[in-house]
Parts: sequence; structure tokens; C-alpha cells
Amino acid sequence: MASAREWVAGTRPRTLPAAVVPVLIGSGVAAGYGAFSWWRALLALLVSLALQVGVNYANDYSDGVRGTDAAGRRAGPMRLVGSGAASPRSVKYAAFLCFFVACCLGLVLAAVTSWWIVAGGALCVLAAWFYTGGSRPYGYRGLGEVSVFVFFGIAAVAGTALVEMQRLSWLGLAASVPAGLLSCALLMVNNLRDINSDATSGKQTLAVRLGDARARVAYLLFLLAPFLFAALIAVYRPFALLALLALPLARGPVRSVRGGTSGPGLIATLGQTGRLQLAFGVAFTVGLAIH
Repeated sequence: MASAREWVAGTRPRTLPAAVVPVLIGSGVAAGYGAFSWWRALLALLVSLALQVGVNYANDYSDGVRGTDAAGRRAGPMRLVGSGAASPRSVKYAAFLCFFVACCLGLVLAAVTSWWIVAGGALCVLAAWFYTGGSRPYGYRGLGEVSVFVFFGIAAVAGTALVEMQRLSWLGLAASVPAGLLSCALLMVNNLRDINSDATSGKQTLAVRLGDARARVAYLLFLLAPFLFAALIAVYRPFALLALLALPLARGPVRSVRGGTSGPGLIATLGQTGRLQLAFGVAFTVGLAIH
């Protein structure tokens, strides 16, 4: 029987900035247009967090029953199913509960915005489940970063701005690019950590497909390119340059990845990446809100 601490660890706290930052940025876009709504932003944040935790539990379940996360095989933290701390059934139900919460809150946002958001929400849940679930999980074919960019970048940022502003904006789409890239960096360093065990178990993540050296280059691009995009957006929103305040936080993870750190050593790098993502998101949000 898993303890409360193990269930919390199963949410993969280091990955949660990927759910928080896009909502912050989308809210910053809305505030810049004078359309910020705190309660809509809060609902969007809860939806995003529920989806993130849901996909993490779903991955734990699916990887666990496939044997990908078997104890002694992974380089990363303990997994609920793989370690035997929780039954596959309980972890699957935890994932479904999170998806149910996300859908309920999403229906409230759809009711006050547009019902086509329901279709978008359904796609998010399906993408979350089939990332590692089903007979042909796309996360096992190197498409994880594409999904993360779409759902925790474009959809989350532009969608948050939409529910607050009641319309799409070019800035919401532009600002979604750095958010999506940072989420890709988070996933890439996570998969770089597990590259050997994933290759052995047949999980063909993008890191496995690229190989260790090129996966490290891809991580650095995902991590640093957002600062360039923030500078470009600053042509229209000058205070977007505030995002550069987060640049010093890139020193640690860049040095670690360039230095060849691997396996469990990258657990700390994952945390550093999440902190950079959060700092970038807060500074970028403030910059977008000032107009």
C-alpha cells in the first residue's frame, strides 16, 4: 500500500512547472490586453495541473505494466507500479480521477467561453492517455516532444488567453512557442536520464532515436531558444525582455548536460530545468502584462 508521500512523489513534482507556466503566460497575454480574469485563470490552472498529474499517473501505470519501469532498470526516481508500491489498478484509477476533474472544470470554462473547448479538452485527455497507453503509444515512437509542444505550449497558452479574452490573439500564439520549448526541454532531460533503460526496454523516445550526443544538443536548443523568442516578441511587447532575468538559471543545467552528466545525476538537472522554466514563466508573464 503506497504511502501519501509516495503518491505525491508519483505526481512527479519536478514536471509540474510544465502545467503552471503556460497558464501564467496565457494570463500575462490577457492582462496585456486588459482582459485578465483571475477566476478563469484559476480554473485554467487547475485544469492544466489535473491533466499533468493525470498523464504522470497514466505513464506510471502504462510503463509499469509493460515492465519499462521495473525496479532496478530505471535511473530515475521510484515509480508506483514499477516498484510495487501501488497496484496498477489503483494508479490507473488515480489517472482517471485526475482526467475527470480536468473535464469537469473544463466544462465550466466551456460554458462561459465556447463549447468547442470541449473538443479540445477531449483531445488533451486522449493525448495524455495514449502517450504511453494503448497498443501503440506514441511516446514510444519519439513523438513525446511534439505532443508536449502542442498541448503544454500552443493549446495551454493560447487556450488560457482565449478563455480570458474571449478571442484568439497573435500574441497568445507567439508566446506559446517559448512555453512549449521549455516543456520539451523538461521532457528531453527526463528521457536523456533514462536513455539506456528506455533503449533496452524498446521505448524509442526522441532521446533514444537521436542518441546521447544529439539529444544533449536538442536539450540545449529547447532550453535556450525561448530566450531568443522572448527577445523577438519584445519588438511588440518591450517588457517581454524581463524573461532574460531567468537566463542565469540556465548555467547549471547547461553545464551539467554539456559536461556529460548521465543517469541519476540528471535528476538534479531536471529540477534545475523546472526552476528555470518557472522563473522564465513568471518574468515573461509580467513582461507581457505590461503594455
